[in-house]
Amino acid sequence: MCLLLGTALVALLAVTATGLSGTWDAIEQRDEPRTVAATQLNLALNDMDAQAANILLSSGDSGTGKGRLDESYTNANKLYKDAQETISRSLRTLGAASEGDRTTEDTVVSLTDDFARYQELIGRSLENDEHPGGKDPARADYRRATDLLADRLLPQARTLVDANNTVYEGQYEATHSDLTGQLVAEAVLGVLLLAALVVLQVHLARRFGRVFNPALLAATLCALVALVCGGQLLTGSADQLTIARHDSFDSVVALSRSKAIAYDANADESRYLFDATRSATYEHSYLDKSRQLYGLGGATLTTYDDQLVMTWAAYQHDHSDKEFTGEYRRELDNITFPGEREAAEKTVDAYVVYQEDDRTFRRLIAEGKLQEATVFCIGWAPDSSNAHFGAWMKALGRLTAINTKYGDEAKQAGRSALAVQAPVSGVALLLAGGLLVVGLRPRLAEFR
Repeated sequence: MCLLLGTALVALLAVTATGLSGTWDAIEQRDEPRTVAATQLNLALNDMDAQAANILLSSGDSGTGKGRLDESYTNANKLYKDAQETISRSLRTLGAASEGDRTTEDTVVSLTDDFARYQELIGRSLENDEHPGGKDPARADYRRATDLLADRLLPQARTLVDANNTVYEGQYEATHSDLTGQLVAEAVLGVLLLAALVVLQVHLARRFGRVFNPALLAATLCALVALVCGGQLLTGSADQLTIARHDSFDSVVALSRSKAIAYDANADESRYLFDATRSATYEHSYLDKSRQLYGLGGATLTTYDDQLVMTWAAYQHDHSDKEFTGEYRRELDNITFPGEREAAEKTVDAYVVYQEDDRTFRRLIAEGKLQEATVFCIGWAPDSSNAHFGAWMKALGRLTAINTKYGDEAKQAGRSALAVQAPVSGVALLLAGGLLVVGLRPRLAEFR
């Protein structure tokens, strides 16, 4: 019975170790890379469109280039190409990873086709902008490209983020459920094994008149070590899996989503400048994205700033304050790691500054200072809106890096526990079986 119980425990630990190894491999090689690629695609699409608008805004007069904002034009072209490369790379990653998943495959194929059409429209817009009198045709093509982005590309990209994140969540839930069941099974088998070893020791003492059997005592100790190490492996792996999936990666996805929203909002300012016929649409879109990031009920563009400053000050005074919602509220409610709260608050601080810049930008337009508003919006001076947007994105990047760092550490800790505790448990059980045989052999020999 002792040997059978020990064998069952060895088999259970082998199944657990194999399953955990497969889970960590899937997380690192499939689930996280696919979801990250989808979030990068979503972000890069918004960035590419924003930079296309900035190119058209900073290019000066069509054909002559007179009035071109050279620094803004050069930087926008570089960032446009970077975003284009990121999109192409992400589509390749997602295409390769979606093999066998018909729904995701179809989404990637459709998105690839739509992206080709989008690039064609943007390319035509940029080409028209280089010809005399080409601003209006460029504006028309850009408008069609932006509509394609909003109606098809971005919804499909968000679908890919959600689909891949759902697959990851399913993997997490299944593994977590397995670990819970395996922990119960390990506890039951372990207690039965220890009980059997104690009963055997008592039986030997009574039947053979020997108070202690050293080998059997050592076998009991080995079984206890195996039980403890196995339990630590199961509970520790469940904890590390939760850290990697929910404490870390949930925040990474939320922050990546908020970054994509931020780039889209920033693009709305450039679109507002470039396409006056849709200024009201882009103004409303900007406010809607601001609410997604930092939600304030009933706020309008004229009242948003005051409510933002007031509610943010209230939150900093009392972290239980619930006067705002949105992506930043979710992040602030999911503070887990050292330094995360400070980084999150600095991100919102930078967001407040950027929102103040938007009001300055719109005031300049209302005063008829269109050129000054353009330079303030897409220029690269230290006190410009672009510079403050960059500071906001850097703060957001630092916050994301904290979550990524601790997620990576959790995965490494999970693998380390698997590499140490599983072999220790297995060896301890095998040693216990050997000691059991050694301890009983002399007693059985007395029956010869």
